[in-house]
Amino acid sequence: MDRNPLQRQVSLMRRSLIEQEYLDEQQFLQLEDLQDDANPNFVEEIVTLFYKDSARLFHNIEQALITRPIDFGKLENYMHQFRGSTSSIGAIKVKRECTQFKEYCLAGNTDGCIRAFQKVKQEHETLRIQLETYFQLRRQAGLAQTG
Repeated sequence: MDRNPLQRQVSLMRRSLIEQEYLDEQQFLQLEDLQDDANPNFVEEIVTLFYKDSARLFHNIEQALITRPIDFGKLENYMHQFRGSTSSIGAIKVKRECTQFKEYCLAGNTDGCIRAFQKVKQEHETLRIQLETYFQLRRQAGLAQTG
């Protein structure tokens, strides 16, 4: 089977994710450059680790948001950790929402933090779906190992 059409689709999808600002081009391409025959799924593995770590940080943030009085310093610290993780995979929209959350923390705005956190989670989930589709397409194109 000719893989060129599928490989073109992978390239087009990557370009779309970058143009729609889901991913930072430089960061994501640097990650993809680290893939080789010895580790063809490197980026997918990094993204999987990002999502596993995200679940822990989201739990911590949710707990901090329901604890009274709210410790905005703790919230900001958790979000700082999460924002660093988003930077490592180049998740632009998620990172942008993290910055908004941090601003609400600095202002001591509980309602703003809650709304911003919902936006963070929304962008995080949208990116997860987009990346799952991207990695599935890569596998179909034979650009990654399965199993």
